[in-house]
Amino acid sequence: MALIKTVRGYTPIIGNNCYLADNCTIIGDVVMGDDCSVWFNTVLRGDVNSIKIGNRVNIQDGSVLHTLYQKSTIEIGDDVSIGHNVTIHGAKIHDFALIGMGAVVMDDAEVGEGALVAAGSVVLSRTKIGANELWGGAPAKFIKMVDPAQSKEINQKIAKNYLMYSTWYDAEEDNAHAVEDERDAD
Repeated sequence: MALIKTVRGYTPIIGNNCYLADNCTIIGDVVMGDDCSVWFNTVLRGDVNSIKIGNRVNIQDGSVLHTLYQKSTIEIGDDVSIGHNVTIHGAKIHDFALIGMGAVVMDDAEVGEGALVAAGSVVLSRTKIGANELWGGAPAKFIKMVDPAQSKEINQKIAKNYLMYSTWYDAEEDNAHAVEDERDAD
């Protein structure tokens, strides 16, 4: 079962139909929309400031979301994909954005609607990535524009795929309980 912890009087609020992996950790001032998934070894640490997450957001394995005390917050829009082992620290991520595996997005950075941050990139503090831009590197730099319709389609597909993946785990849990019940009946 996921660790959901109240800190400083803030209890995380989780939307409807969300999948929380058994060993993810969600702490404090975190508000999550509907149809989200938070995967294995992921930490959402809303202990020092707020983390607001939209609908159909997937935060993949090993990612860490945190903020600066009294200085930065995290805002994530709808249909956003956060790849494996991403660090987001006090940034704003708009709808349909994709943050690639292993990327780091620092305080007060902003990733525009439909933007893509390439795997392994480091988006420095206060960087503003425009809508439908592809950025990559360390530090991240503008690479090219991406087609808005294609970006939106890709990110909606990823969000839907992660919703589908999460149902596999619920089904496995139901099967495990059914097997336990059968054993108890014998």
